[in-house]
Amino acid sequence: MAAFSLLVVFPAYANRGIDWVNRKANLGLPNLPASGFNLGLDLQGGAHLVYQAITEAIPDKDKADAVEGVRDVIERRVRGGLGVAEPLVQTTKVGNDYRVIVELPGVTDVNQAIKMIGETPILEFKEENNEPQRQLTTDETKQMNDFNASARKKADEALKAVKDGVNFAEAVQQYSEDEKIVENNGDLGFIDNSVFPEIFKWAEEHKDGEVSKVLVKSFDGLNVVKRLASKDGEKQVSAAHLLICYKGAEKCDNPKYSKDEAMAKILEIKTQITPANFADLVTRYSTEPGAGERGGDLGTFKEGDMVESFSKAAFAMPVGAISDVVESPFGFHLIYKKYESSPKLYDVARIFIKTKQAADIVPPAEQWKSSGLSGKQLKRAEVSGDSRTGQVQVALQFDDEGTQLFADLTRRNVGKPVAIFLDGTPISIPNVNEPILSGSAVISGSFSLQEARLLSQRLNSGALPVPVELISQRNVDATLGADSMQKSFQAGIYGLIAVLLYMIIYYRLPGVLAALALCVYTLISLVIFKTIGVTLTLSGIAGFILSIGMAVDANVLIFERLKEELRLGKSLKSAAEEAFVRAWPSIRDSNITTLISCAFMIWMGTGFVQGFAVTLAIGVLVSMFSAIVLTRTLLRALLLLIKKEEGNILFLGYKKREVLNTK
Repeated sequence: MAAFSLLVVFPAYANRGIDWVNRKANLGLPNLPASGFNLGLDLQGGAHLVYQAITEAIPDKDKADAVEGVRDVIERRVRGGLGVAEPLVQTTKVGNDYRVIVELPGVTDVNQAIKMIGETPILEFKEENNEPQRQLTTDETKQMNDFNASARKKADEALKAVKDGVNFAEAVQQYSEDEKIVENNGDLGFIDNSVFPEIFKWAEEHKDGEVSKVLVKSFDGLNVVKRLASKDGEKQVSAAHLLICYKGAEKCDNPKYSKDEAMAKILEIKTQITPANFADLVTRYSTEPGAGERGGDLGTFKEGDMVESFSKAAFAMPVGAISDVVESPFGFHLIYKKYESSPKLYDVARIFIKTKQAADIVPPAEQWKSSGLSGKQLKRAEVSGDSRTGQVQVALQFDDEGTQLFADLTRRNVGKPVAIFLDGTPISIPNVNEPILSGSAVISGSFSLQEARLLSQRLNSGALPVPVELISQRNVDATLGADSMQKSFQAGIYGLIAVLLYMIIYYRLPGVLAALALCVYTLISLVIFKTIGVTLTLSGIAGFILSIGMAVDANVLIFERLKEELRLGKSLKSAAEEAFVRAWPSIRDSNITTLISCAFMIWMGTGFVQGFAVTLAIGVLVSMFSAIVLTRTLLRALLLLIKKEEGNILFLGYKKREVLNTK
């Protein structure tokens, strides 16, 4: 354990040895990662920004809470958007002004930080605006009504003519106002429910050759409709999938597996997956971003919409089955086929008579109008990939209010476009094919991966509850951090040496064992700091140094208890085992109280207070391991070498005559 920890903490020395072996034996051994510790602003330098909150429009009693809301949002932004593990974001009041102080360790691009903190994208969902920019005048209303009455009269004449036996094609030539299809005798071709949904619904309810007995109203006018033919549309499949991507696969941005490891993993999952637990296992294992939120559901797709290997497998398998492992350019898949269908298509012809709406006389002021759905109702945004095209997109998940608004928006706009606006510019205008009730949406566009990530980060950051103005900006010199780091390192070394000397002098040989365990404790703590990415600040290092002193508390309790057991006349080996058992409740309870305090500091504290609590908590947990496991193991090994029970009592620092007579 100590050797492994040394390799992680000091990889440069290990890499020198690996390079030497490679030069001599030509083995091609890989080097260990040479990343260092994450250092805070006070140790490595960074940006120091001061913002003033503009609170004039807020009641006095609410100002403090509003500014705290600003602090929370800014902290989320810098943690997620800038990758700063331990920023310091705090509020202060200067006179009547409320300010937010932001310290960002290691941030070299201050302009990017300012942009991330100060900007929030305005996300809006809009629908077509059919409302005139003003009310119609009396004359305009009369004009519209007269036009529609005339259109109705003409449509009724066309309907009567068809009923009286006039050939439908001749009636189209005589009455229809749709010039594009007059030459085709009014034939619209085969349609589905996404185009002319009212006409499609009528066609569903009638037979080939039938003509409507009443006028069919569509969004653009009045229609006499004839169903010419019907057929099954292209086969469609609804399926879900579980994806394990690997290094080198397309769109696998953060690979966790090599190709062989990915194959082994998906074969392992295959042995336990069923239709009942498919969604749960997708949430646990799938490497596709956002897959867990929808259980891997891909919706409905046609053959050819997916990559060839995936599409071929999905259409060949039976409904309700889970496929064998399918390989695609994106990785390895398990496919669950939910159902298969061939939707009906209807070939219809129509006699079309145009009607007018208010917007035809007085056009809307804007093409799009607000639907009430915006970034305010956004719960989460994340980068995902279109499984059909591989295109980078941003997946959105709305809160309860947003889910209802989105469902209402898509219900009333089936067959119509809905525009997604970002900062006042439409970035995607998809057509709504059916109501979407899940509260999920996708922003697609010509995004690069970096642009999609930035957009999702900005959307997730939310809106600032109070406007802020940057009033101070400066860089913190890293040389101050280097000096502080050196002094802190020296303090830690001196403190460790002092504790080791005390334990050895007072407890003799057991003290040496405790010292060895304490050295391993130090290495393990540093490995954890480095592995999980703890940001070391001066306060964090203080917490670590404090935990060094606390690490020997357990040894003190154990060794003192060992003395007491020996005084009761027990053998050295049995006394040692009893000492650990009886000292454990005190060790456990004292450390739990410390961990409770650390939990509250992490939960309620900010910045450096959290850093102190994190390092102290890690130190306490590791110290329990070092005392109960490491020291105990070393002591047991030592006792195996001892041949006589008597004559070894001096190794604890007191004489045999101190043993009590218990008879």
